[in-house]
Amino acid sequence: MKYGLFLGCNVPAVRPDVERAIRLTMPRLGADLVDLEGSACCPAFGSFPSMDETASLAISAWNFSIAEETGVDLITECGSCYSSLRIARSKLLESEEKRERVNKLLEPTGKKFRGTVKVRHLIDVLFNDIGPEKIRESIKYPLENINAIVQYPCHTLFPSEIVGFDSPSGRPHMFRELVEALGASVQTYSRELQCCGGAGGFVKGSFADASEFAFKKLRAVKKETDAEFIVASCITCLQHLDRMQDELNKKNNDNAYSLPVFDYNQILAVCMGFQPKEVASISTISRDEFIRRITKVIVS
Repeated sequence: MKYGLFLGCNVPAVRPDVERAIRLTMPRLGADLVDLEGSACCPAFGSFPSMDETASLAISAWNFSIAEETGVDLITECGSCYSSLRIARSKLLESEEKRERVNKLLEPTGKKFRGTVKVRHLIDVLFNDIGPEKIRESIKYPLENINAIVQYPCHTLFPSEIVGFDSPSGRPHMFRELVEALGASVQTYSRELQCCGGAGGFVKGSFADASEFAFKKLRAVKKETDAEFIVASCITCLQHLDRMQDELNKKNNDNAYSLPVFDYNQILAVCMGFQPKEVASISTISRDEFIRRITKVIVS
């Protein structure tokens, strides 16, 4: 199984430990990752797509052309990258006019969008190509007797006819089963499918409103579950739920919210036995005690 790894901007820039976790865990599960040399920003919704559709489609087409030349589908962890690329591909395939306009812009570079490769999210690949059973067999430290909640990347659910791969999108199950394959018990709660609130336009437009949006989710987690950690598979969800717990603690002047937040491939890497300092070293809410509990090793 060979895939083109589309990292996007945030993973290598602010959470390189997530990148390292992906690069270590996926090959162990039989996935051959190919770097897409020269790839650019997806581009995210708050940038080109909101101002110049043609420019945004051209950038997405550039990324697709690199994968097409390599002969691999793209896979990505970032929910925004996933959905922006999926939506761009859909628009380009549906409109000959847009496709021709974009390829005209790419012509001087020697690139061309042909529509021969797909973009897939890591959850999709982990569940459908690799499977929970193979993941279960790969782990050294199972998460037995530990309760989790999952944060579904909302950009992988809706609009379901374009980005959806879990069915039905309103009742997804794949991510939950992937976490259960690690041995954890995944609990549900009323705001399980709520967006994390970390979208760039929301946070920068009104940090107070975006924070309160996330606070409602975190309060529901605390009130309705016995969760001991959070698992995400989107760089924005990972960062925002980690940061917002700290913000809520500051607001309440206590430390009531202290759930470690992991990207799925990070907690998978820890369970596989990779060094935590290599695959899960960056966070606001400390993960050290949780990792020590799993591995029985003191994290330094």
